[in-house]
Amino acid sequence: MSKITTALATFFLLVSIAIIIAIATVQKQQRTFVSPGLKYGIVLDAGSSRTTVYLYQWPAEKENNTGVVTQTNMCQVKGPGISEMNTESWKNLMKCMGNITETVPLSQRNSTSIFLGATAGMRLLHQKNEAAANIILVALQEYLHSLPFDFQNASIISGQEEGLYGWITVNYLMGNFLEKNIWNAWVHAHGARTQGSLDLGGASTQIAFAAPDNTRGKDLVQVALYGYEYNIYTHSFLCYGKNEAEKKVLAELAKKSSNWSHINHPCYPAGYNITMKASDVFGSECTKSQAPAQNGPERNITFVGQSDPAMCKRLVRRIFDLNSCHGKENCSFEGVYQPPVTGDFMAYAGFYHTAKALNVSGSNSLEKFNATMRSVCSMDWKTLKNSYKLPEVHLKSVCYSANYVHTLLVDGYKFNSDNWENLNFKKEINNTSIAWSLGYMLAQSNMIPAEAKLLKLPIPNIAFAALLFILSALIIITFMFLIITLVRFCY
Repeated sequence: MSKITTALATFFLLVSIAIIIAIATVQKQQRTFVSPGLKYGIVLDAGSSRTTVYLYQWPAEKENNTGVVTQTNMCQVKGPGISEMNTESWKNLMKCMGNITETVPLSQRNSTSIFLGATAGMRLLHQKNEAAANIILVALQEYLHSLPFDFQNASIISGQEEGLYGWITVNYLMGNFLEKNIWNAWVHAHGARTQGSLDLGGASTQIAFAAPDNTRGKDLVQVALYGYEYNIYTHSFLCYGKNEAEKKVLAELAKKSSNWSHINHPCYPAGYNITMKASDVFGSECTKSQAPAQNGPERNITFVGQSDPAMCKRLVRRIFDLNSCHGKENCSFEGVYQPPVTGDFMAYAGFYHTAKALNVSGSNSLEKFNATMRSVCSMDWKTLKNSYKLPEVHLKSVCYSANYVHTLLVDGYKFNSDNWENLNFKKEINNTSIAWSLGYMLAQSNMIPAEAKLLKLPIPNIAFAALLFILSALIIITFMFLIITLVRFCY
């Protein structure tokens, strides 16, 4: 009789455990969501050299008031940036917006928010001619307002905002804010370290990274994301984008030459020369102060390539105000305070394109970057064209670009052979472009009302809890009975 009782108790114990596992599995796997579905947002990144339209989507429910956003479409508008828009540029913009509109479901269009953020190109135009900048913004506002979307704003964002949004983008895509746990739910990434952001555009460059909590200064901002606070250093250098900085290099050569029909350019390859208008060099807000008074804007300037690596390096360094940081601790250039760079950094946009052109985008060695830079800058025009398959407009400046990126990172931001390996040159992560626009969309999504996600389970929560309690109690009683029986049998 004792054996039969023990066998029945063991059988009941195993069956109860099996039932609990089965019910829990069904409760987990067979639950259904009644979700409001996806929401969409559109951001126009109006840069100095071009405009890019991004379409993002995210679940209508949100985690800690920030949308789980992914890029679903992108369209680059052919032509110059909005500060120099012409009739053809307007047509191309409309074509891009037509493409984006077709991607958004018809039922979602009137609830899809659309934003335009203009960056350094418009910041420069605003400095030069505020009225002209406002006319462009008003025209864009009227056009975007006419589209079947929920127009929010079209404005010029500050350099600090651009840097901060870039930092948010990098860390969002790297999963440093959120990760999925074993239950497929979004949770804060335990122990995740944030990465710094290095963005290089045509008219400005931005650096942003998390500084120690006790660090304070002009360019430090506190932001809260997903319920956690971060102390972020971010600074934007206007006129130090790759295109504007190259104009500063040309201006540096022209202002010191008495013969504009032949100016030796150490960064251009030997065998290459180019003639341009003085207005192409000195017509920018970044170079107008260097224009010689006696020379008109329509006068021609001819630059002749020299393929001189050492002279090119010295020339590029001259456009950076490094002396203002002499003797100062924690200073980049132009007398700007910067805490020491720490941790990993994502270098994208112009940084990535320069590294890719040199075939060093996957390299973590400063020595390799230096060696490649010296080699490129020593090539004549014919050798360069045979060695690198780039459009001539970019190929002629590849030596300058390499020296510019090197000077900015090493002499400016203070990267060296020890921490260069922390730099990662990338264009996109998980098929999503690395750009400030995603971080902007993440921040702006806080203003879009989040609808609750309704969860339906096979068994109501109260019934499930009661059943779980009863079965657990029976398991404990049965387990204790078996232990007592075993003890009696042994003794």
